[in-house]
Amino acid sequence: MRFPYTVIVLLFGFLFVGCGAKKSTDVSYLRASAGVTSTTTPKLNVFVPRNSKAKQLPVLIFVHGGNWNSGRKGTYDLLGRNFASKGVITVIPDYTLSPNANYDAMAQQVAQVIQWTKNNIGQYNGNPNAIYVTGHSAGGHLIALAVMNPKYGIDPSAVSGIILNDAAGLDMKNYLEENPPTAEDDYITTWTIKSEQWQNASPIYFINKNTPPFLIYVGHKTYASIKTANDRFIDKLHQYQPEVKLKHLNKKHIPMVLQYFSPFSDRFDEVIAFMKLHNKESLF
Repeated sequence: MRFPYTVIVLLFGFLFVGCGAKKSTDVSYLRASAGVTSTTTPKLNVFVPRNSKAKQLPVLIFVHGGNWNSGRKGTYDLLGRNFASKGVITVIPDYTLSPNANYDAMAQQVAQVIQWTKNNIGQYNGNPNAIYVTGHSAGGHLIALAVMNPKYGIDPSAVSGIILNDAAGLDMKNYLEENPPTAEDDYITTWTIKSEQWQNASPIYFINKNTPPFLIYVGHKTYASIKTANDRFIDKLHQYQPEVKLKHLNKKHIPMVLQYFSPFSDRFDEVIAFMKLHNKESLF
């Protein structure tokens, strides 16, 4: 039986990083909440480099995508292991999906992931003053919103940088005004039909001088709505971070995250270089 080249690369990649990282599974991060049972409460995984001699390591929180109504943290173990094998502690959470939660509840949970990381990552040899956040698709929207919208209680200075990977939803107000939500994909539940809520759901309207530095990837072959929202976002961001440019890659939407499943992706060097550039302490 012959395996496709991509499968061989991923299998070899798993073997390559398997001994370089260790995983802590299903760690609780949510504060006690009425009506939430242990079987439905989302948890997170932590990936830590093995045998690191560094006293404290930088930390990356990755939030998965899935159109706000699908996806799970376990799909992204290779991403976590790959970053950990390169000296970056990686936190990957689950969050409650639509129709069991709307965007606001999801963002609240992501904010709690950030706060948990700030309070607890020292137990994993991570530096709480070197926390970076990233997300693909809907995950990019949620991680940006949780950091940037002040209602979620995250001090922007607690996050050293934001890496967006083909992020969706950066300007939901603009998108939903042109494409009102329907029951399809649970969008009425996710966004509500109350148009006044759509601006609160949109990270673009919370860009200011305190916004953490950005690294932004967009696929050349991704969805038109993602290209439009990222273009609008970068135009607004340039008021405060004129040096940031969209990094376009010749990929479709899903391959934009699949590339992190191989330890040989150039993205690791680029992300780590970004982390070093905006590092407040000598960690690398």
